[in-house]
Amino acid sequence: MEVDFIYISSVIVAILFVSIAVFQVVLSLGYPFGEFAMGGYYKVLPKKLRIVSAVNTLILLFMGFIFLQHTNVINGLNFLSTNILVWVITIFLGINTIANLISRSKKERFLMTPLSGITFIFCLFIALS
Repeated sequence: MEVDFIYISSVIVAILFVSIAVFQVVLSLGYPFGEFAMGGYYKVLPKKLRIVSAVNTLILLFMGFIFLQHTNVINGLNFLSTNILVWVITIFLGINTIANLISRSKKERFLMTPLSGITFIFCLFIALS
């Protein structure tokens, strides 16, 4: 059985989103990795930004779900049209990659830029398919 590259790409995207979501949970719990996110201004995120990280976790999981549904890896909310959402997420990731690239935080630039960029490329490939 031949496995479709789009299928594999969406599984990779979902894994990347889940991985970043786990990182956001760690940030929201107050672990000292804030230099890798949100501009790198804080080693430990203040309470308001921890809440943002918790919300980001949910958004990232939803984004992974959208790509898995879009490529028929899973079938969940079939009433939800994924075409527009896939493009919105892909465009957001392109902008996010640029923002990470120009971050004042060296740690964010060198870790999150490639992570975001690779995810963007996979998402763009899926969106164009």
